[in-house]
Amino acid sequence: MPSVERSAPTPLAFAALAGALFGLGLAISRMTDPDKVLNFLDVLGAWDPSLALVMGGALAVTVPGFSWVRRRGRAVCGELQLPTRNDVDRDLLVGAAVFGIGWGLAGYCPGPALAGLARTNLELCWLVPAMVVGFWLGERWATRR
Repeated sequence: MPSVERSAPTPLAFAALAGALFGLGLAISRMTDPDKVLNFLDVLGAWDPSLALVMGGALAVTVPGFSWVRRRGRAVCGELQLPTRNDVDRDLLVGAAVFGIGWGLAGYCPGPALAGLARTNLELCWLVPAMVVGFWLGERWATRR
């Protein structure tokens, strides 16, 4: 029987697997439901703390994972790219404010918005294109110098 040579998984395959797993986690935890997110932000009203538990679970996986990758010196799928800046500047504050306002108004951040497309939610038909335009404008703003 001839042997079949197996090639190493590509970074794109790892990214697709990680994205699918992330989307599945968002769907299972109902984070693709904007009412769930908006209720988390409504601290003085119908507050729903379950998003904090989801965030805590994400940190419980991410912190040890980043620690392992830093010790290893490279990511599983290749090059390791960690942020090099640790200062807080105007661009960071404005970007965080715009993100927070959009999240508070729509109840979606980018991950759940993309995962929510699988539910064929009509409000995402305007939100996702607007988000893509926002990404594009942010990139243009970052490279303006």
